[in-house]
Amino acid sequence: MEDIYENGNYHIVTDTHDMTTLDIQKEDSLLDHMEISIVEAEKRANGGLNLREFYTVYLVETKVIDADFKDALTTISSLWRRYTEFEMLRAYLEITYPFVVLPPLPEKKVLYSWQKVTTDTFDPDFIDRRRAGLENFLLRVASHPILSRDVQLMGFLQQRDGWRESIKESGYLQLAETKLKALSVAVRLRKPDKRFESVKTYGLELQNNLCNLLRIRARLAERQYTLYKLHANYGRVFSEWSAIEKELGDGLQKSGHYMDSLAASIDSHLEEEELIADQLKEWLFGASALQAVVKRREVLQLAKDVASDNLSAAYEQKEKAIQGKSGLMSRLFGSVDTEEVRELKVNQLEQRIAQGEETLKQVDDDLTTFSEKAMMDIERFQSQKSVDLKQTLAAYCVLQFKLARKGFQAWQHIKLCLESMP
Repeated sequence: MEDIYENGNYHIVTDTHDMTTLDIQKEDSLLDHMEISIVEAEKRANGGLNLREFYTVYLVETKVIDADFKDALTTISSLWRRYTEFEMLRAYLEITYPFVVLPPLPEKKVLYSWQKVTTDTFDPDFIDRRRAGLENFLLRVASHPILSRDVQLMGFLQQRDGWRESIKESGYLQLAETKLKALSVAVRLRKPDKRFESVKTYGLELQNNLCNLLRIRARLAERQYTLYKLHANYGRVFSEWSAIEKELGDGLQKSGHYMDSLAASIDSHLEEEELIADQLKEWLFGASALQAVVKRREVLQLAKDVASDNLSAAYEQKEKAIQGKSGLMSRLFGSVDTEEVRELKVNQLEQRIAQGEETLKQVDDDLTTFSEKAMMDIERFQSQKSVDLKQTLAAYCVLQFKLARKGFQAWQHIKLCLESMP
């Protein structure tokens, strides 16, 4: 994969499929100072007695292109990373920047039954597509104006030893467990924010539409493959027929060759289509990341609702304590608290109210800050999505046009061969 910076945009261009270019908007980020690429993947065996357990590593290369850039550990770096380390990096970023719609990782294995690709995670084609997806993930993160400044990202890119230990020391794993439990709770908000409810609905609809689009494309690709491969039967018949014809033989044989060529053309076409499908899947997974941001905000709003309820309950208890009628039994039997007991209770409740007001203010500030940052990043997500999907869908149209043109040219040649027969 070739990386090109041009006119303020970062282009991802495959070696042979220039129609699958993506424009990553940089916004004064790490990509202003550094080139990042994953140049190759390698299959390795685990150490120990069982040498049949394998894993894949990816060679991450970085090069500083800004002489004044001081944050890099080295000017040029090259190191191997496993997929699990990419997962660690993303999990850390998700915990550290919960308001960001995080770029997704490519599939670790095939997730959908409608995908007509190999399920062998060590298949060279699958590994290369995952390598391209991991590179795209790094470029997305490195182009983000906030994520790209994280020290753990730079360590991932250039710290050869000790990165796993340093990121674990950040405590993100403990926070991840706590927040995962909070996210698993069904949330019913008292007054949902209409902006985020709209984003939540959009995320679901985007996910459904892209899933349906990819499912239809896979079915169509399967039928195209079958149809084109059937043309090889024409080639075989024409070749056998030409053997018994003296005057028609040459034309029939040439026609058979064109039929074989037409049948073979579908292989490279579908390989290019899979690259486009991977780009659509990135936004399919991105829709899930969008919904995750909304879910994390809902947890914060729920915390505010709980804090508000606790404060209201404390105020109510204080009022009852002042009146000396804190419970039903005291009203029935006349056991009213003494002035000293009442004053003690009021003082305790005032302390509880003060803590409650402080807690409510804190969670309200957290919610407001989160909402502002999240809406800004959602707008960024929407802008990038519009650019990418427009290019990806247009690239799919160009690819179909190329396939149709190849078919048209093949049939033109076959027609000329048949017309030239004596």
